[in-house]
Amino acid sequence: MPNYTYRAEWSDDYCQYLGLCLEFKGRYATALTPHEAIERVEKLIARELEELADLGIDPPESLTDHHYSGKFAVRTSPVLHERLIVEAAEQGISLNQWVSYKLAGRPAPTLDDLFG
Repeated sequence: MPNYTYRAEWSDDYCQYLGLCLEFKGRYATALTPHEAIERVEKLIARELEELADLGIDPPESLTDHHYSGKFAVRTSPVLHERLIVEAAEQGISLNQWVSYKLAGRPAPTLDDLFG
């Protein structure tokens, strides 16, 4: 059985937690606690998987079972590309490292960090 990706988040609309399965868009369960919301959506997905199997339909691929290469291409404007190149050069690191730090929401190391 695939290892699906579950999340719980507060819903102001329902005044409860929503349990979500990222691979099954639009499927959710509500509960008063995050743990219970996830338990409920897991049961919902288990039933849906049984139905799909009965119909001979392949379920969605699991995000967590997928093997990622660590590479993806990003298209941007020439102006942003130039700005990122300059910022990376100012930090003394490659564009790839700079973008990775930005995507992770972490500050890039300074030149002092790198060269002490």
